[in-house]
Amino acid sequence: MLTNDQLAQWDRENFFHPSTHLAQFARGEAPQRIVTGGEGVFITDRDGNRLLDAFAGLYCVNVGYGRQEVAEAIAKQARELAYYHAYVGHGTEASITLAKMILDRAPSNMSKVYFGLSGSDANETNIKLVWYYNNVRGLPQKKKIISRWRGYHGSGLMTGSLTGLDLFHKKFDLPLSQVIHTEAPYYYRRTDAAMSEEDFSTHCAAELEKLILAEGPDTVAAFIGEPALGTGGLVPPPAGYWKKIQAVLAKYDILLIADEVVTGFGRLGSMFGSDHYGIEADFITIAKGLTSAYAPLSGSIVSDKVWKVLEQGTDEYGSLGHGWTYSAHPISAAAGVANLKLVDDMGLVANAGVIGAYLRDSLRTSLGGHGNVGDVRGEGLMIAVELVEDSAARTFYSPAGSVSGKVVSAMLKRGVIARAMPQGDIIGIAPPLCLTHAEADRIAEALTEAVTEVLG
Repeated sequence: MLTNDQLAQWDRENFFHPSTHLAQFARGEAPQRIVTGGEGVFITDRDGNRLLDAFAGLYCVNVGYGRQEVAEAIAKQARELAYYHAYVGHGTEASITLAKMILDRAPSNMSKVYFGLSGSDANETNIKLVWYYNNVRGLPQKKKIISRWRGYHGSGLMTGSLTGLDLFHKKFDLPLSQVIHTEAPYYYRRTDAAMSEEDFSTHCAAELEKLILAEGPDTVAAFIGEPALGTGGLVPPPAGYWKKIQAVLAKYDILLIADEVVTGFGRLGSMFGSDHYGIEADFITIAKGLTSAYAPLSGSIVSDKVWKVLEQGTDEYGSLGHGWTYSAHPISAAAGVANLKLVDDMGLVANAGVIGAYLRDSLRTSLGGHGNVGDVRGEGLMIAVELVEDSAARTFYSPAGSVSGKVVSAMLKRGVIARAMPQGDIIGIAPPLCLTHAEADRIAEALTEAVTEVLG
């Protein structure tokens, strides 16, 4: 039985929810959940439902819910110094310490961390710095950014353009003209079924080079990609992909932005996806797992190569004209420090690798032979089950999304939250990194039963 119906009414009358069917929600036709608490991998709503959150919020609560160490760090910082800005050389103990902790964990070619609040604003920062970099180098025409279809990089004007998903473009006059898209490294959806993973990676690299040549290499500034696709389908790259892509970028003097908002800080079973896949990036975007979403914080990690040019630019043109009021906010930075300590102390990076492989293999065992399960894939605790009309023929449901929502709803009845990913019938699983074997079993059981209920 619902309680506090006034709160529910206020919600529908006053609260503008992101990524929501606004009309259905306002009319009371769309689901509504008011969350009141959380512990470990579980959340509790105001109606007393205790649900296993198999998507960690928006794959961001890496350390799990209810970690008092992070809450106490936030409270302590708020009592001592709730805010001071980071402009013109100002810092706080928390922001300076966190920058050091990040660089201690990041790939060895990285130099500095610029802090923002969200992955979207971090990627906006990255693009501005790419443009600045090329202006300082005397290459004012080298400004286009190549992203990938099905990539997700935010929902601002530039970052929504970088995102390669229709939902984020439709009726928003996006993408902007400086952004162009190339093929997604989505092996399961390859056109030629006879291609090996290596062959498909070669094809993706060839398509990228063809696009660069068509646009003009002297106009292309950077390539942005998630080490493993996130919102576009939770898709690990095919074998050899990043080695082949980086060879093309190096050939044409094109910077590489590794968007690690999802993959950073352990999700793949490695501290960074860049290390996991042998990526040497010029920028690394971080957010979500940086604080496990206990406070909003993002970062743009800048490489040594780029940093030297930024320094040169300020010697020539004066102070860098970029900043946010809340950059390096001390409360968020304190949350980040406590969070990264927990990631280490709890052994969460290794746990993600071990439990992730166990859960993926469990799902392959229970669902791999189902006629409507086309693919069970994943790396670490970033796993997807792709549903299709016919697995043998690899035919997809039309319209896309017509089945996955029903399966996710059936899982919810069993006390497990999963996510129906856009542009397909893909069930996304990305729980907190503290997941246990027993909790992984519960996810696998709920998903297997839900598929059976919906599809037989």
